[in-house]
Amino acid sequence: MKDIHDRGYQKLLSNLEIFRQLVVTFVRKPWVKDLDFSKCELLKESFVSKRYKRTFSDLIYKIKVRGRNLYIVVLLEFKATSERFVALQMLGYIVDFYRHLRDSRARLKKLPPVFPILLYNGKKRWTAPQNLSTLIDGDDLLGKQALRFSYWPIIENAFSKKELLQIGNIVSTLFLADVHYDFDLLCRELVKLHARSRNKQAVSLLMNWFEQLWRHGRIEEAEYKTFERIYYGRKEVNMMIEAIKKEKRQLRQQGVKQGVKQGMTKVAKSMLVSGEPVEKIRRYTGLSTETIRELTAPKRRA
Repeated sequence: MKDIHDRGYQKLLSNLEIFRQLVVTFVRKPWVKDLDFSKCELLKESFVSKRYKRTFSDLIYKIKVRGRNLYIVVLLEFKATSERFVALQMLGYIVDFYRHLRDSRARLKKLPPVFPILLYNGKKRWTAPQNLSTLIDGDDLLGKQALRFSYWPIIENAFSKKELLQIGNIVSTLFLADVHYDFDLLCRELVKLHARSRNKQAVSLLMNWFEQLWRHGRIEEAEYKTFERIYYGRKEVNMMIEAIKKEKRQLRQQGVKQGVKQGMTKVAKSMLVSGEPVEKIRRYTGLSTETIRELTAPKRRA
């Protein structure tokens, strides 16, 4: 499951709009309002050392703030539990990045600021210290020579369902699905998201995320198909959601896959009675054109 989240989140956060939402919504720092996202560049290199490849995945954005370059690092942490010394690991990452800049730029006089974000989607509570000084016994004795480093944590399960619903953007919907999965609630949120989002590519990446969850058995096929229908068209969404909910209840009792086809057949019949074209019925139910046409064929008498 780590690989699914790893690749999926990297693809999502490689989209500038989704990255912008992550920072603007979840990084509560005064300088965030001054970030110039029109001058934002995703770096292709990874600076995660081999030692931490199994722990982290990384994304680095170069962005302008008040006329100067700032690097924002997003380290994705998908282990089941928090790692106590993650602050030390992240400091090592930043040092490796600074070494790269020094070695690749002969005329470099000063190092740019780097803001480290840790994104954690585990189910257990995050307990790792945010400040490196917490991990050093006797740090207070060193005065000005003491190490000062901390990362910015974005801990998905620290946000309540109510908080995420109030935010109502792509990233909060992603967190909602990851931490507080509720089919009916997500249907409503996706309808709203589809209506107000101007960046359709960003929304389509979220739909791709749901598809990967379905393909890896995290959500049911009927649920994903409903999400897909919401994305491609809203006219019959409410009818389809109600039909899926009814069939899901029956499937829980029956415990057989055949029930899915039976349920979609019932929906198809209802749409045929309403005069809907075969192509639309095929798209919304997943049934083949031949199967749908068979539903309209007169039954032969024995």
